[in-house]
Amino acid sequence: MGEVVERADWFELILEAIDEAIHVVDSRGVTIFYNHNAAKFDCLQKEEVIGKYILDVYPSLTEKTSTLMHVLRTGKPIYHSLQTYLNKNGEKIETVNTTLPIIEDSKLIGAVEVAKDVSKLSALSNRLDQKKRANGVAETDQMHDFSSFLTNDPLLKEMLEKAKKTAAYPSSVVVYGETGTGKEVLVQAIVHESDRKDQVFIPQNCAAFPESLLESLLFGSVRGSYTGAIDRKGLFELADGGTLFLDELQAMPLTLQTKLLRVLEDGVVRRIGDAKSIKVDVRVITALNIDPFEAVKKQILREDLFYRLHVSSFHIPPLRARKQDIKLLSDHFIKIYHQQFSKHVTRLSDETIQLFMAHHWPGNVRELKHTIEHAVLMMPKEAEEITPAYLPAHLREQKITNEPPQSSLKSQVTSFEQTLIQEALSKHDGNIKQTAAALKIPRQTLQYKLKKYADAEM
Repeated sequence: MGEVVERADWFELILEAIDEAIHVVDSRGVTIFYNHNAAKFDCLQKEEVIGKYILDVYPSLTEKTSTLMHVLRTGKPIYHSLQTYLNKNGEKIETVNTTLPIIEDSKLIGAVEVAKDVSKLSALSNRLDQKKRANGVAETDQMHDFSSFLTNDPLLKEMLEKAKKTAAYPSSVVVYGETGTGKEVLVQAIVHESDRKDQVFIPQNCAAFPESLLESLLFGSVRGSYTGAIDRKGLFELADGGTLFLDELQAMPLTLQTKLLRVLEDGVVRRIGDAKSIKVDVRVITALNIDPFEAVKKQILREDLFYRLHVSSFHIPPLRARKQDIKLLSDHFIKIYHQQFSKHVTRLSDETIQLFMAHHWPGNVRELKHTIEHAVLMMPKEAEEITPAYLPAHLREQKITNEPPQSSLKSQVTSFEQTLIQEALSKHDGNIKQTAAALKIPRQTLQYKLKKYADAEM
């Protein structure tokens, strides 16, 4: 018996730890479990809900609009359904609910609901709409420009120049690269350079929401089109005249990709449940964290959509493929955090530079930024140099060996050549022409070798 109780306690702890609202009712609609996140959404104490009939606690809901009551009545599950109700303070709460019947011995004994709060998203949508109507444009946060993208890498500098040229035109753009490489910084720079820089800019991560919600978020909905649906503009309508940035496009379900393709080709959207088409003028910029050709090959990106979007595409290489940027970016982040935290730090120690150059940086620039932030936080106020003692443990414990590598003559020659090229590039501030002249090789040969090394690091 003790073991059963212990398991039940563990089960409750797990449900409390989950970052979603969990609500369980018995067959009568009386709450038998209600976790902390659910209470936070509703501005209620758990004691005010547990043991109470659900419609007594939520008077703004009815047997028809409550997803829990609907499942108790029908015995059928509901997936990713939007529900709108008023909490204790009279605030409108919108959640996306997955609600399942609880069956024991072929008998319905209750229902369990997992809910995700999307109220902030709705509030943002309404705020954008109000500002567009009041001012003609929607306010955006401070946008990055091309000066925000720091690099000494000659190929990346060349890519940024091409991106500047692209910015002046309304054509679609695809940006791809690993997580943390700076895709949104580049996207914002492109927008900042365009004639839409004073218009609305809306970023949306396609992996953040289930298909049903993402569809209504992008295209809008009309009241009654599905359970809990209300009249709402989608992001395409809200971004009219401006730019919509769709991040992690490869996470968008293929059925939605088909609808996206239609909007891009026709320039019109149709809200869910509406027969009326709405003309929109939106520049669409997309980003992927994998090579788009690989995404097409894996059938997670429609080929026709890719070629429709692929007017201009830009690849941001991982940090490990442009190690000459590590010192540049580290110095930049040190300046930011020494001011923010009122510390005297000004530089990396030689040993720290060695560790940074040996590290693989799977989180790329974002990982480097957080590493510098951690180090500056750990340092005494008067310390001027980031030493390994202030770094996260996984970097501190990294082994640096001076032993010769156990590899073939060819790979050692390649490694030596790459080192010579990187040193020459640093000496000439990334200038391809001067570096090629110093190495006494053609400019085209140097560019080919740099591209080959970058591809090998992927």
